Amino acid sequence: MKSVILALCLVSTDAFANEDQDAYCQYVTEQAAAERDRLRTPNVVAGLTQPNSGLPMQVVWGVSSSVANNRKAVLTMQVARKNCQLYQTAVEAQMHVQYALPEIERDILQHRLALIEQATAQLEILLAANMKLVEAQNVTRPALYPLKAAKVRLNSSRATTSIEITSRYVPQLSSTPLRDLIVSKLDSDREAQKAMAKLERQNNWDLALSVGAHHQVRPLSQEKVAAYGEISFSYNLADWAIGRHLRDATESYGRWKAVQAGDVAYAAEILRRQIGQTIAIQEGQLALLRDEDKEIDQDIEHLGGINTNAAVGFRNQLIADQLVLRVDVGDMVFRLDRLRAFLRDNF
Repeated sequence: MKSVILALCLVSTDAFANEDQDAYCQYVTEQAAAERDRLRTPNVVAGLTQPNSGLPMQVVWGVSSSVANNRKAVLTMQVARKNCQLYQTAVEAQMHVQYALPEIERDILQHRLALIEQATAQLEILLAANMKLVEAQNVTRPALYPLKAAKVRLNSSRATTSIEITSRYVPQLSSTPLRDLIVSKLDSDREAQKAMAKLERQNNWDLALSVGAHHQVRPLSQEKVAAYGEISFSYNLADWAIGRHLRDATESYGRWKAVQAGDVAYAAEILRRQIGQTIAIQEGQLALLRDEDKEIDQDIEHLGGINTNAAVGFRNQLIADQLVLRVDVGDMVFRLDRLRAFLRDNF
């Protein structure tokens, strides 16, 4: 039942993530489509004009279009696609950073649960063997208490571990290494900036076309409506300098996003350092636990062949403590292996 609930939660979380990306892409695409239609559709013009040559007032009407606007319409859609791609790569990388440790911790808890089950099975065997000694009146019942107390501790640890497993919901993540996701996200940053710079540079020139007709207003003339047409070209002489600054800005933006505090690349580096520090600390703790395990082994060996009631009780206490200790040792060994594997596979 737990696995079914967990699977449903994973599917639900993953579905929400996909809906988020689809909704954002639809938003930016529709916004860009509106701007595209505005830019590429000719404008209708109408009005009154008073020629400065002394001619009578005239009414004019017609349409005007711009080559630069048509070019910007195409580039606007490219910017939208780049922004959509950037959002998708950013979300995927952010989710890997956000859920890296919860995913590792969930695996560790599941492994700990298996260790607890193994230790409990060994305790059951020891309790059964000691019960035979009690029935044969070779030892008293209090000698079994350390084993029963250890079983209670393991049952309590099992319950706590099970609760922690069910409280950690991690969405389905791709198998792409985090380093590749970060590179893809930073590349998308640069590509989005390049698209925006290209769109911005289209403002430096224009080729406009206007066509229409005009007619005299006063005095009312019997002359026919006359047509007119106009072509104009404009160019900003700073185009080359503007382009150079935009290229430099794009490169600077890429370098900034790689080290920006709060951005996903920076968060990934913090995660790498955090895991590295955790490994260093827990390696020292594991060495201490293994030393304690060796001391218990030596104490048990010293009791070998002694079958008095006190010796059996003390040996049971040592064995019970060792079984519980080895759950912690196995848990820490698996934790370290999992953390090292994550660093190796993702950085």
